Amino acid sequence: MTTIARVSPEVEPWEAAYLRFETPQAEVRKFTRRLRHLGADRWPKNAKILELFCGRGNALVALERLGFRHVQGVDLSLKLVAVYRGRARCFAGDCLALPVRAASLDIAIVQGGLHHLPELPKDLERAVAEVRRVLKPGGLFVVVEPWQTPFLEFVHRVGCSRVGRRLWRKMDALATMIEHEGETYRCWLRQPELISRLLDEHFEPCIRRQRLGKLLFVGRKVHA
Repeated sequence: MTTIARVSPEVEPWEAAYLRFETPQAEVRKFTRRLRHLGADRWPKNAKILELFCGRGNALVALERLGFRHVQGVDLSLKLVAVYRGRARCFAGDCLALPVRAASLDIAIVQGGLHHLPELPKDLERAVAEVRRVLKPGGLFVVVEPWQTPFLEFVHRVGCSRVGRRLWRKMDALATMIEHEGETYRCWLRQPELISRLLDEHFEPCIRRQRLGKLLFVGRKVHA
């Protein structure tokens, strides 16, 4: 039986839509499949991992279930960080100035956070530079973000239409999130060349795929 998230009236509109879009259990399963697709089964289980924009920590749960023992999560929202219940260290912090020692991590992961940055390219340059700073030489940067593919164009045109939103509750929740993300979401989708160039300047690509409305990128820090 599907669990329907109950939304408190105090929750902000974007967060309420997010809770309607996907249950925590479904999100953990999604993150687990995605991480395996990006090679997580081959990562050392003792790798030191940081999940940026970790939100309520469902990606941390997925990493724990995959057997990783040294996992941290950081998010700007203290309220969301407080929701997390698990073994990982989860703390509030800014991805533009990470409270993490230089060259101390093996893997940094972002799943759907960079497209919230308010100013491109400035904020993206700072965030990517911070990730590079905290990674050890040879460390991996894993990125999953919205990307303008034919599938995403179809979702915008048909799924987020008035009819699509009436027919599918999940699509109405997605459309609401897109509305509240507003200009940052549209600005991100308009600049694929810029985003790709910034990632390539700092990391040697190991995986780069665009599928089902997502950029899937894994890059390696190759210089000290």
